[in-house]
Amino acid sequence: MPPREKKTDSAGYQRLRRELADGTPGSLYLFYGEETYLRDHYLTQLREQLLTGGMEEFNFHAIPGGEMSPRRLEEALDCLPMMAGRTLVQVTDFDLFKAGEKDREQYAALLSDLPDYVCLVFVYDLIPYKGDARTKLAAVFRESGVVVEFARQDTGELVKWVRRRFRSLDKEISPSLASELIFLCGDLMTNLVGEIGKIAAYAKGGEITREDIDAVATPQLDTVVFRMTDAIGAKNFDRAAQVLGELYQMQEHPIKIMGALGRQLRQLYSARLALDRGKGAACLAELWGMRPFQAEKVLGAARRFSLDWCRRAVIRCGQTDLAMKSTGQDPRELLTTLLLELAVPAER
Repeated sequence: MPPREKKTDSAGYQRLRRELADGTPGSLYLFYGEETYLRDHYLTQLREQLLTGGMEEFNFHAIPGGEMSPRRLEEALDCLPMMAGRTLVQVTDFDLFKAGEKDREQYAALLSDLPDYVCLVFVYDLIPYKGDARTKLAAVFRESGVVVEFARQDTGELVKWVRRRFRSLDKEISPSLASELIFLCGDLMTNLVGEIGKIAAYAKGGEITREDIDAVATPQLDTVVFRMTDAIGAKNFDRAAQVLGELYQMQEHPIKIMGALGRQLRQLYSARLALDRGKGAACLAELWGMRPFQAEKVLGAARRFSLDWCRRAVIRCGQTDLAMKSTGQDPRELLTTLLLELAVPAER
């Protein structure tokens, strides 16, 4: 499951979409965010609209972060377009707001007076973006540029996108099964696009089935751990042990598994508390930053456990985690012992 969601500002993203739809790209953009599939998609659209006339190589100027300087940027901006209307300058992994004060002044001056033929894009890929609204650079972007965050898409849009991707491969998938795929493999398009390709290639019929997904999709760690706790709740210890074996076959380290298990147990504890207080999935989704269908799944699983079991499970998980990191005992043995302990109260 994704980390707790933060509020995102979609104004820049929507403006970028409008400008590209109208065929009128702006002059200054800053791209950041974890949904790299969308970022690359719109970078490709920018290139297709701006770099025309067969002289793409001459009109595209890439500046790696390590080579960036006011002088290097000025040289790229001064390059006139050849047999085309505009040039595209892309600066990758350079943090404008961490540059020295003198350089920031020069960058602000350059960005506030871009030539009409230039489209300048700053791409934050491997480095995090942390803008400073108090600086002149931030003021330049407010007045003349567009800051675009490529955030995780909401559930409704993501389900529609998954169905469109399958349809482009001559396959159909139901909305409910598309949601299951998102739960299984995570909600980043960058990862989902590869899973969709595998599943579509494997499926024999025109309609995707759950069996097709289970056969070839690679589940994320949190989803596999959820299966393990769900099996405990169903009093199926053999299945829980089988899932733990699958995690070992995936070469997941016990400490990493423990981290995911601890998170899952805390979510179950929160869900059990919510149920006992008459709260629903919306409360859990807000607390953990889950998508609604994910919260419903955790809430449904929590109905199988008592509050006492959830509380003791969280405590024992923390104790086992500490033992793994401080005692030198075999992590696999500790994790297996914990699984045995978790199974007993569930059967009672």
